[in-house]
Amino acid sequence: MSRILSKNRWLGLTLCIAALPACIYTNITRPLDTDLDRTELGSKVGEASSTLMLGLVAWGHRGTRAAAEAGGITTVRHMDIRHLAILGFVYATETTIVYGD
Repeated sequence: MSRILSKNRWLGLTLCIAALPACIYTNITRPLDTDLDRTELGSKVGEASSTLMLGLVAWGHRGTRAAAEAGGITTVRHMDIRHLAILGFVYATETTIVYGD
């Protein structure tokens, strides 16, 4: 019985360590488009962000309109979203990135 518990502890510890890097720092950008085979980016880029601190306080506006206005874009052709997190929810920011003309 103690061997089984010992193996389970090591398995649990291994899984925690494997998941830890994403908990410490994450910086991921992914597309918000489902039709990627015909994507035209356009000549302009605009970004809008929102920020979360300690899971308690949040501010910012990361909507499509805010990002398009920031880049002077009237026709949105493609969008990405970037997620940056440090220590999970201690500091996190999400950024909407729009491309267009």
